[in-house]
Amino acid sequence: MIDLKFIEENKDKVIKNLSRRNPEYKKQIEDIVVLNKKKKELQKVVDDLRFEKNQLSDSFAKLSDSEKKVTKEKVKDINNKLETEETELKNIKNSIDKILFYIPNLIDDSIPDGADDNDNVELFSWEPKVFLNTNLDHWEIAEKLDLIDFKLGAKLSGSRFVVYKSNGAKLIRAIGSILLDFHTKNGFKEYIVPVIVNQNIMFGTGNLPKFEEDLFKTSDQYLIPTGEVPLTNIFNNEVIEKSMLPQYLTTNSLCFRKEAGSAGKDTKGIIRMHQFNKVEMVKLVEPSTSFDELEKMMKNASDILKLFNLKHRVVTLCSGDIGFSSTKTYDLEVWFPAQNKYREISSCSNCLDFQARRMNTRYKDGSELKYIHTLNGSGLAIDRLFAAVLENYYKDGKLYLPEILKPYFDNKDYL
Repeated sequence: MIDLKFIEENKDKVIKNLSRRNPEYKKQIEDIVVLNKKKKELQKVVDDLRFEKNQLSDSFAKLSDSEKKVTKEKVKDINNKLETEETELKNIKNSIDKILFYIPNLIDDSIPDGADDNDNVELFSWEPKVFLNTNLDHWEIAEKLDLIDFKLGAKLSGSRFVVYKSNGAKLIRAIGSILLDFHTKNGFKEYIVPVIVNQNIMFGTGNLPKFEEDLFKTSDQYLIPTGEVPLTNIFNNEVIEKSMLPQYLTTNSLCFRKEAGSAGKDTKGIIRMHQFNKVEMVKLVEPSTSFDELEKMMKNASDILKLFNLKHRVVTLCSGDIGFSSTKTYDLEVWFPAQNKYREISSCSNCLDFQARRMNTRYKDGSELKYIHTLNGSGLAIDRLFAAVLENYYKDGKLYLPEILKPYFDNKDYL
């Protein structure tokens, strides 16, 4: 959430920045500035009425009977006015929140302009000495090797669900262990978190209210779309000591998304599922370090792909493709030879204090309270990494194993 005072004092700057995302935000910023001015004016009216009422109440005991009668009428009149003005003030505050909660983060000056993912800019690429340019699709490989049962997933739950079995289930487990071991060796603290969270927790990371249609809901709680949600909210509505920063957090969790806007996309395979596995990286840091921490987070994700010896590239997301809460995002895309294209496997984002304001998470810096900066990144999407291994290592009816996976399969060369 952007600071309302900052919006008010820097209206033109905010409009210019957010217009790089979408020109529609110009009207919303103008509307919220007008509403905030009305709110301040109305707040003064309410405060004056309350002050007048308090003065009358304080002097009441000293008044004569006739004066008390007049005073009671005055207080009654003030109460009626207060009820009207306070209702209007509440309505204006709600109107401000309805706009403010849907306004995305300001974007960093360094990110490129663009309309969609076609305008993202490649930062660097990495490739092993030998890699495939063509192969079978990962779902064909999975079925040939009896690693995934697509029909059983559909039978048990419906479309976009799968069942991993035998070596497929073991591969998923092994990949998750490798990723967590990598992160914990690099200073991340491992958590096992709930996959069902409260509405306030979803609001904190920016998933609510704007993206509710993409969330699975149970009663008044939500299934998490990513481990970022519970990890980032660990200090929700708390003030922590500066000495506790930075916090590096990681978890391997099930994630759930309705994929509401992806009808017809990636209907085959395991690229876009309603339930999937992901290892998440979260950093809670001091503001002065957040951009350096973003570079380190992106490097961590790239180093993992190098462990699996997978061709990949890193792109900087453009203004039209960057996420709601992020000020700057790197996407890591791994090579899929059957599709002859790169596919996203990780997004690493710096959210500045955008999420911290929604969570009300601050730290003590001397006598001053400051909002932390939050970062998140996939480290990595396990199912997509599984699919990439299949397409990059399958040959002549065998799935050859990357060196990093061999210890989990009795040091076999292939499955």
